[in-house]
Amino acid sequence: MSKTQILNCNGEKVKDIKLNDNIWGIVPNDAVLHNAIVLNMANRRQASASTKTRSEVSGGGRKPWRQKGTGNARQGSIRATQWRGGGIVFGPNPNRNYTKKMNKKERRLAVKSALAYKLLDKELIVVDDINFATSKTKEMVNLLTKFDIENNKVLVVVSELTENVCLASRNLANVKLITFEEVNAFDLVSADNLLITAGALEKLEEVLTRD
Repeated sequence: MSKTQILNCNGEKVKDIKLNDNIWGIVPNDAVLHNAIVLNMANRRQASASTKTRSEVSGGGRKPWRQKGTGNARQGSIRATQWRGGGIVFGPNPNRNYTKKMNKKERRLAVKSALAYKLLDKELIVVDDINFATSKTKEMVNLLTKFDIENNKVLVVVSELTENVCLASRNLANVKLITFEEVNAFDLVSADNLLITAGALEKLEEVLTRD
């Protein structure tokens, strides 16, 4: 049975909790995890790269020289693909769709695998709650300092977003704040540490074990 500690915002132990072995105790599936990361990155692509074919390049409306008698190789247009300034063959096109798809079971397995790695690598921190009195950035910095992760890339997961927590974390480039419903394999793998509230952990386990 997998276990971890719940800490308060001062880094002090509150109690021990048992984790769901169907999530945290599995053998991570590297292949599915890799596919989930590739999918996430592919779906972010804007497909803005564009080139022009010989029909789209300006100029080249007549033959550069007559067909025979010049000693040169025959040419039909100065915008043919072998010419400098000519069209591009098989170049990138903005109409290309890079979107990939993945089954729901595979998505869940990828998230479970990423979570299992976080526990194995001792990168999981569970806190009883995250609630700030003010919206100043130093509130989040002080919290991260208590766990000695202020210089790490941290994924903070809460059960619901509050104004003070959102404002306190938005100016920190190394902190990403999401709810338990937004947890995905890419963010988990990208982060050095996972800081999650006890309430979000309970709801996340419920979602991942749902049929």
